[in-house]
Amino acid sequence: MHRINVLAFGSQNFNTSLEELKDYLNFKIKFAKKEFNTQIFDEHDVLLIHEDFFKNVDIAKKESLKKSDKIKVLAFNSVNQHANLFTEKLNLPTTIKDLNQSIEKSIIKKNYSKNSSIKIKDYILDKNEKKLIKKLDNILLTEKEIQLLELFLLNTTPISKDKILKEVWKYSIDADTHTVETHIYRLRKKIKSQFSDENFILNYKNGYSL
Repeated sequence: MHRINVLAFGSQNFNTSLEELKDYLNFKIKFAKKEFNTQIFDEHDVLLIHEDFFKNVDIAKKESLKKSDKIKVLAFNSVNQHANLFTEKLNLPTTIKDLNQSIEKSIIKKNYSKNSSIKIKDYILDKNEKKLIKKLDNILLTEKEIQLLELFLLNTTPISKDKILKEVWKYSIDADTHTVETHIYRLRKKIKSQFSDENFILNYKNGYSL
């Protein structure tokens, strides 16, 4: 993991406390003054914001924070946690160990989420939730259906039933080309039923393709 860059927004006391801990932190920290814009956000991996600072942020700046795809960690010691805006929350007072773990965990979670969400046509394949999503609608997928979609994505030309059998079922003794046909039929039926899409998986003479 590369050295994590954290931009902290806080009161003088909060920033001073972090400054004193710099040598014990597993990340590089910089302290913002009054700057609060996306250009500054882009230079950092994590935005660490103390709730006292956040209380004085105007609506326009809160909106820019909401739209930012950066990891946002709220350091708080009250009941008001602003759950909708922040990726992680750090309950104060805290230990150096917990602070380091909170920042590192937020990076790991983001990377995991990024690697598990795949765009397919007008859809998002969420491998964590095992869902195919389009706008506000979704369908649940089996593990084999996810493997089928990933295989289709790796190939720009139609894939034969034999190749699908080899790549997805590894020539299992209880599987044959009929197994492939059945799974694709069921997947196409689910997609058509939920999304009214008859052209998601296309059938060719020499196999299947997206």
